[in-house]
Amino acid sequence: MLNLPILPILIALPLVGLAFVLLSPEGDDFAKESKKSAIWTSSSTFLLSLYLPINFDKSIPHFQFVNTFSWFNSDNLRFSLGVDGLSMPFVILSTFLILLCIIFIYPQNKKNMKMYLASFLLLESFLIGAFSAIDLFSFYVFFESILIPMYLLIGFWGGERRIYSAYKFFLYTFLGSVLMLVAIIFLYQEFGTISIPKLLDTTLPFYLQVWLWLAFFSSFAVKIPMWPFHTWLPDAHVEAPTEGSVILAGILLKLGGYGFIRFNLSLLPDASIFFTPFIYFLSVVAIIYTSFIALVQEDMKKLIAYSSVAHMGFVTLGIFSANIQGLHGAVIQMISHGLISAALFFCIGSIYNRFHTKQIAYFGGLNSKLPKLSILFLIFTLGSIGFPGTSGFVGEFLTLLAAYSKNTIVAFISAFGVILAASYMLILYKKVFLGITNENLKTKVNDLSIFELIVYVKLTFLILLIGIKPDIILDFTTSSLDRITKFYPISIF
Repeated sequence: MLNLPILPILIALPLVGLAFVLLSPEGDDFAKESKKSAIWTSSSTFLLSLYLPINFDKSIPHFQFVNTFSWFNSDNLRFSLGVDGLSMPFVILSTFLILLCIIFIYPQNKKNMKMYLASFLLLESFLIGAFSAIDLFSFYVFFESILIPMYLLIGFWGGERRIYSAYKFFLYTFLGSVLMLVAIIFLYQEFGTISIPKLLDTTLPFYLQVWLWLAFFSSFAVKIPMWPFHTWLPDAHVEAPTEGSVILAGILLKLGGYGFIRFNLSLLPDASIFFTPFIYFLSVVAIIYTSFIALVQEDMKKLIAYSSVAHMGFVTLGIFSANIQGLHGAVIQMISHGLISAALFFCIGSIYNRFHTKQIAYFGGLNSKLPKLSILFLIFTLGSIGFPGTSGFVGEFLTLLAAYSKNTIVAFISAFGVILAASYMLILYKKVFLGITNENLKTKVNDLSIFELIVYVKLTFLILLIGIKPDIILDFTTSSLDRITKFYPISIF
């Protein structure tokens, strides 16, 4: 088992399952058969991915489970896979959330169900590849390939403005990555390699680091997304189907934060120090500005979308604080936000499936109709505002602690974002679930199904577990993140 090529298997397994989904019988129960194939595939992939943390050596900062194959029979262009303490949690997050999406889909009926399920399995394969690629060419291939199934999910199964939102999502994220491709080509011509471990041992002159930093920034700032590159996100979330929003907020945004740590911070330390005040400014604006926008939203999904931009502001704040507290906080915040935002979008999906609207004004007193959902939504709301004992608290506390050690003014202004988050999330909960039952809700609806409960219980358990014992993630990440922080001085400002 020690020589098991686990990462190639994890990438290939969803593709095998995808074939079974597409080849499922075309009879009356073909949708049910394709769902069973998708459940088995996503379950097997998730369970197999647990091989990584079980056999991971936490004391080693370098890449583990490495497999290398040649691209085009070239020794310099190689398809290399591996994970370290930074990437491994995101591989697990990807397989976990895809599984939950398939479970949530199971009782539903959608047009062209086979293609819908196949899109998620294709996404899973690409996501695992992006987080486990340890050469720049492979990373770029997987990073861009993710756009295809995500574009289909928004454009084919989305809402009324799905075509506009799908094009906007695709163009923003694709064009943002063009400069990253130029940087990758330059690095290959300069060093004759695009292996990330080899590039980590090189030292670039400052003027080159600046240009390369900006090239990578153009891609990851759009992906995470940072203000003012965030305008594609609310449209994409509003029009995407529930499960598409879960993957978009839960995993895809994390590729931006992961890229900042993996490339900008690790490969280009001098430029990262130079641009830190710039990042701090954008992060603070994102936290405060988008929080105020969230306060006035009338659509539940749009509110959560803007809150995601604010939460990602804490992530970039922690990343570019460039100390161990900040990086720990950023990673925990990304994992936490992946779970909490997924839970909130699932909840909104449960509401939409029953009432066919996401407008906040339509509701009121929903707790009388969906008591189980009202309790779970409250837990997820508390997690989103960083209530102690939830995973959201750990991430925000560590990022603010790191920012305070660098610049007290930045930390003070950012902390105001926590108050704003509590405002818009608690107001949302009050308007939707509390008070007198709205006349619109007089029709009888069923409370949560067993499939929905399975999804929510799993998410609740992890949100509380990470909030109480964050070491289950930090123990894996410490060695790899310590290796990054050694390039940075104690004080940047």
